Amino acid sequence: MNKEELKQKVLEAHKETDVAGLYILEKDAHELFDEETLHGFYTNILDLALENLTQTLEAHKHMDMSDVQDFATTRALYEYAIEHYSAGDAKDAAALFEVLAGLTNDEAFSSALKLHWIASREGISLEDFIENIADIETTQMAGTFYISSFTKKAQDLLETSKIAEES
Repeated sequence: MNKEELKQKVLEAHKETDVAGLYILEKDAHELFDEETLHGFYTNILDLALENLTQTLEAHKHMDMSDVQDFATTRALYEYAIEHYSAGDAKDAAALFEVLAGLTNDEAFSSALKLHWIASREGISLEDFIENIADIETTQMAGTFYISSFTKKAQDLLETSKIAEES
């Protein structure tokens, strides 16, 4: 595939609000697009994901992680939250993680995102979260797009947070 063909496929996916289709094109985008065009590619994914989020919230429903579009939307929103967390914007990251924790029908995802939310709300940096709370090796073996496994320190964080909320 050449650059123009890829651009056409990206435009078609955007027109069809196909977040999953854009993710399928991601590898080619990295190979063929310059940094500016690649940034626009990810902006398209995020725009569609935010549009899907708005529709989901307005309909008072949950994202169905077995639906490819809902799954891709959730992934894009998670990546957006991590981007905020990585940039040191813990307040916005915490708000996004809180929304994501209640957004899907997937209990494992919701539980994992609650830990993300608490950590960012408590002011724990992403680096400390990854180093001390997340179990990256187990997460990689699980093959999830989000940090899904945690160390024993995560339980301490949950307990400390519950105590703080009850006070």
